[in-house]
Amino acid sequence: MTNNSSDNSREWAAQAYALLKKRQEEQKQELKREEEQKQELKRQEEQKQELKRQEEQKQELIDNDSRDKLVKPLKKIDEPELGEFDDNFTWSAMLLAAQGKKINQISIDEIDWLTKLRRGLEETRKGFVTELLDKLGDDPLTPESLDELETLLIRADVGINSTDKVISSLRKKLNEEVLGGEAGIKFLKNELKSIIDKPIKNSGNELLVPQKGKLNIWLLVGVNGVGKTTTLGKLAYLSSRSNYKTLIAAADTFRAAAVEQLKVWGDRSNVDVISNKSKNADPAAVVFDAINSAKKRNADLLLVDTAGRLQTKNNLMDELAKIKKIIDKKAPDSIVESLLVLDASQGQNGLKQAKSFAKSAKLSGAIITKLDGTSRGGVSLAVAEEVNLPIRFIGAGEGIKDLRPFNSFEFIEAMLADK
Repeated sequence: MTNNSSDNSREWAAQAYALLKKRQEEQKQELKREEEQKQELKRQEEQKQELKRQEEQKQELIDNDSRDKLVKPLKKIDEPELGEFDDNFTWSAMLLAAQGKKINQISIDEIDWLTKLRRGLEETRKGFVTELLDKLGDDPLTPESLDELETLLIRADVGINSTDKVISSLRKKLNEEVLGGEAGIKFLKNELKSIIDKPIKNSGNELLVPQKGKLNIWLLVGVNGVGKTTTLGKLAYLSSRSNYKTLIAAADTFRAAAVEQLKVWGDRSNVDVISNKSKNADPAAVVFDAINSAKKRNADLLLVDTAGRLQTKNNLMDELAKIKKIIDKKAPDSIVESLLVLDASQGQNGLKQAKSFAKSAKLSGAIITKLDGTSRGGVSLAVAEEVNLPIRFIGAGEGIKDLRPFNSFEFIEAMLADK
């Protein structure tokens, strides 16, 4: 990027920042007015209650629970604050601009997410693009530098197949023309994006969303410890926030506290949880009840938390088969997705899990969690190339809003952002 274009980008980002700052101040003033109105309504209600008590001296005191419900505010997730005008903001703003966003269309929420994504992939980037750029500088790519790149790609857990494909393409490109460092990185971004996009395009669904007018059932599968239950809770929030009628089925009945954990997430997302109080209840029976509830409520999406299963335990895989059999019987017209939750920090072990589950669980997509702080973020590419699984969602933080639909452009840009 030339100095002139860099200056123009920062000026554009500065304008976006000023607009967001103004918008945030206006929102704060609006929230203040709303809070004052609520307080006034509360005061008027208290006056009415006092008059009622005076008129009916024998009336018992209003039940505490009823009074609590009267003044209890709606559950609200704190909106992100606009941070400093720094390189993270500029990078995030320019990334949104590259996707066609205008200055007045940029939101603090989007900036906050992209900043988290960039920070989350920092460890992957440190051992990858930073080292590569340090070695390349402004010099053209050479066969020797491709050897270095090959090592760095494998170290980032991009996978053998993906690495071979990228290096082969680069070698072919070098035979046709000279590539400088910046041009080489641009070509590399395009190659990696094409790899991760391929299974998404093959699926026929660029973006996975519930289809209106039908019951959508999403099964979340994966081994214990990958963040499956937490991911389901965040999905429930995302779905509910997008105005889909959502239910949760707590079918992980074998892990202690799994049901209680889901109920906490359900409460935070204003999404009901269907569960069975019996110890070690039959997961298929929970799904049976959940489908009945979903039909009665005309739900758009039923999220099913399944047991954390080790791929070597056939009995647990059989349990998943029983759940699918119930779905086929009770909701044959439903749209079913089997989404594998993978912990990015597990690298090649996560890739092995994906290969194993793909054989026995008829997966339709993957969710990559815990991208923040790992040096193995490239495993997403290995999953796409070697397992042919479309990445549907990614998580880069612990907050309820830190799970988003996968965007390959944003992911690759964050992974290969320069210093």
